[in-house]
Amino acid sequence: MTDLPDRTGLPDRTDRTDRTGLPGLAPGTEGLTGEPEALPRGPGDLLRELAPQVLGALVRRHGRGAFDACEDALQEALLAAATRWPQTGLPDNPRGWLVTVASRRLVDEVRSESARRRREDALALATPQAALLAPAADADPVADRDDSLALLFLCCHRDLSPASRIALTLRAVGGLSTAQIAAAFLVPEATMAQRISRAKQTVKASAAALTLPQGAERAERLTEVRHVLYLVFNEGYTATGGPDLTAPELSAEAIRLTRMLHGLLPGDAETAGLLALMLLTDARRPARTGPHGELVPLAEQDRGRWNRALTAEGLDLIARTLPRGEPGPYQVQAAIAAVHTEAEDAGATDWPQILALYELLERFGPNPMVTLNRAVAVSAVHGPAAGLDLLARLEQDKRMAGHHRLLATRGHLLELLGRHPAAADAFRAAARRTAGAPERRHLTERARRAENRAGGAG
Repeated sequence: MTDLPDRTGLPDRTDRTDRTGLPGLAPGTEGLTGEPEALPRGPGDLLRELAPQVLGALVRRHGRGAFDACEDALQEALLAAATRWPQTGLPDNPRGWLVTVASRRLVDEVRSESARRRREDALALATPQAALLAPAADADPVADRDDSLALLFLCCHRDLSPASRIALTLRAVGGLSTAQIAAAFLVPEATMAQRISRAKQTVKASAAALTLPQGAERAERLTEVRHVLYLVFNEGYTATGGPDLTAPELSAEAIRLTRMLHGLLPGDAETAGLLALMLLTDARRPARTGPHGELVPLAEQDRGRWNRALTAEGLDLIARTLPRGEPGPYQVQAAIAAVHTEAEDAGATDWPQILALYELLERFGPNPMVTLNRAVAVSAVHGPAAGLDLLARLEQDKRMAGHHRLLATRGHLLELLGRHPAAADAFRAAARRTAGAPERRHLTERARRAENRAGGAG
């Protein structure tokens, strides 16, 4: 079977533990900013962790209208820390040190004769008089407040496009440089810089404050935050373009930020489910490519190469999360991933359970990628002809017409039926429509093998 991770975050999966009896539902799918890389890993990791907390404290103090200036000051403070801490050791209050140093930079900018008058006035009005006295490093009590979650909500503001939310989140919360983000998404640095700049201006012009929404709005915004992290992970797990199958830096950053979100909201089951899904999926990364970078489908992967630490953590997390109550879509997807993970080999996959989980997943709303994955499960349980019947109905969805994943799945099912010429045609059509070089090579090779079988049969 082909490896078909989709853009909705539905990696394939398998297991022996029954995960269909979910509570309430009947069974029925680096750098920090680019600067401090010379630091030893310990301090470097600390800086990445502290960066969004410090930026949140600065934006809270000086106002979202000073977002750009706050980020510039943060970069200078991080650079100062990267230079000084390896020589002097960590201060007693690292976060307070960074907040104070960054605040001093802002104060210096306000007082600078070269500063533009408009920016100077805005900052001066937004900066409390007490802050202009610039207390000693480590002495600022504001550092005791962690605004990381509020900053993440702000970066996922509803007025921003999904692409802008991703870029601003990676820049402001993730601490990646503009160049790193641009490289990961295969766009020019200038293009990404403009996207981030426009996002900042949108935030500045909005009425949003650096506060946590409450009630229904909080749940709605949290859904948006999770979706942004999910999209970042998906792009890292299977890049939409370029010479490489994966962009590990994006997946790693998505996992890091989701860990942070889970730590801030430990009682949120869907965030736990999202983290479990990421861990179980990313655990397969070492086995997803061969020695020459070629794609290795799930059924052909050496499961001994899967990251055991990630699989153990993911399985434990989803096992602790599912019993809490009625699960959401990320928890169901994580359950599917757990089923795949727990199978000793592809032949031991519990496909009936996976099919039941995909049917459960479809209840959360129509999603053609979920249906596509369900078609694979249907073929495994009821035969490839039944899977093709479902694909025929799915082709009526304009979003899927001509999609390379639908064509690749069709080729796979036709191949199982022994219809090798038709399978070869489907694989070649899929290869023409994918932008990722590894997937294109894989599909082209599948077409070649199908043609060879057709010739042998003739």
